Amino acid sequence: MRLLLDTHALIWWWANDRRLSDNGMALIGAPENMILISPVSAWEIATKFRIGKLPGAEEGVANFAAWTMRDAFQPLTITLNHALMAGGFSAPHADPFDRMLAAQAMVEGIPILSCDTALDVFGCQRIWE
Repeated sequence: MRLLLDTHALIWWWANDRRLSDNGMALIGAPENMILISPVSAWEIATKFRIGKLPGAEEGVANFAAWTMRDAFQPLTITLNHALMAGGFSAPHADPFDRMLAAQAMVEGIPILSCDTALDVFGCQRIWE
């Protein structure tokens, strides 16, 4: 299975945080699954750390690429189709990070691992439990 991680799922995986669902842990840890990471997650983590909304994330910012490689996660490049879909959503959800992650999941036809029910307004397939 190909699976796109929402930023919080990625952070919780790296932190071994119990807020990551048991299903999420199993899906990410299953060697047969291809885990995709969007550059949007790097942007979101760096931005939220810089503005003080993600204290303690300095190590994650500094080691993002190394940890991604260590865990054999694959980067999902942002394409023009992703950008056009994200910008064209009529849903009132304003978070640019969520808009792009939802668009990537939809264009690629893959589920996103996220506990964020606000993503449901976009119509992307979301997995959590």
